[in-house]
Amino acid sequence: MIGLSILLLLGVLDWNDCLSEKSAWDTLAWFAVLVGMAGQLTNLGIVSWMSGCVAQFLQFFSLIWPVAFGVLQASYFFIHYLFACQTRHVGALYSAFLAMHLAAGVPGILAALALAYNTNLFGAITHYSSGQAAVYYGAGYVDLSDVFKMGFVMAFINAIVWVVVGSLWWKFLGLF
Repeated sequence: MIGLSILLLLGVLDWNDCLSEKSAWDTLAWFAVLVGMAGQLTNLGIVSWMSGCVAQFLQFFSLIWPVAFGVLQASYFFIHYLFACQTRHVGALYSAFLAMHLAAGVPGILAALALAYNTNLFGAITHYSSGQAAVYYGAGYVDLSDVFKMGFVMAFINAIVWVVVGSLWWKFLGLF
């Protein structure tokens, strides 16, 4: 908004230019609502409650650390459907999930790096999962149904690549 204000004040854009970009304003409005909702999920304790449920699940089944690692990584990934931005997701869940990984016996470096890499992967699963995804959908480049289809397919492909190639590479590097 500061950038837009500067462009308007300097005469680079006029108000009619702004009004003609309806899809951009639509994207901005929806993104603001989704970011606000993600903030409220955190403020109302929903995120803490979900973290607690996952921790209880892991304790109940006494999972060995590689299985717990997979469950936690998948949970961290798919919970992103409830968040409108990666920054909010990381701010709300990273430390909680890192603590759950460590409590389950996952090696610390592996847990910290896997969560960080996972954060980059879920940026493409929905039209609201990251800033750039909102622009692609809002600008009309990709239909909403195609965004969800491609997001699911890419999630599946990434999971296979990370489980097969990633685990072999991380074992070679000595992370576990």
